[in-house]
Amino acid sequence: MQNKISEVATLGGGCFWCTEAVFQEVKGVSLVVSGYTGGAAPGRPTYREICSGLTGHAEVVQITYNPTIISFADILMIFMTTHDPTTLNRQGADVGTQYRSVIYYYNPEQQKVAQAVVVEIDTYFENPVITEISPMGIFYNAEKDHQDYYKNNTSQGYCQVVINPKLARLRKLHGDKLKS
Repeated sequence: MQNKISEVATLGGGCFWCTEAVFQEVKGVSLVVSGYTGGAAPGRPTYREICSGLTGHAEVVQITYNPTIISFADILMIFMTTHDPTTLNRQGADVGTQYRSVIYYYNPEQQKVAQAVVVEIDTYFENPVITEISPMGIFYNAEKDHQDYYKNNTSQGYCQVVINPKLARLRKLHGDKLKS
C-alpha cells in the first residue's frame, strides 16, 4: 500500500464559492472545503455571523493537494491570478473584511514561499498587492449548502456572472495545471 502524500493550503480570495470552483479544477488537488478562519467568535461561527463582518473571520477554502503534482508556489500563483489581490476587503461587489485577500500558512516554509510569491506577483499589477499573510488558526467548515456550490448551482446567476469568468481566466493562464 502506497503512502498518500498531501499538504494543505488555506486561502481567502473573496467569496469562497469562487475560490472553491477554481481549485476544484486544479491537477493534484484532492479536496477543497469552504470555510472560515482568521477571526474570533464564541463557539462555531455561522455564515450569517461571518457576513456581518463582526467576527473578523475570512471566507476561505482549505485545499488538500499533492506536492509531487503541484507545488505550494503554483497553488499561490493560481490563487493570486484568479482574484484581485490589490483590493482591501473587497472582491467585485462583495465588500467586507470577510472578503479579504489572505494566505494562511501552516509552517515557516509556507510563510517564506507566500512572501516570495507576493513580491513576485506584485510587479504584474498596477496597484500594490495587499494580500495578508497570516499564521493559520482554527478552521471551521462552512455549512453544507456552501460546499461544492458551483458544481451544484452552475446555472445560478452569480455563478454565470462571477464564477464563470474566473474559470475562463484560470483556463487561459493555467491550462497546463488543470485536470483533464
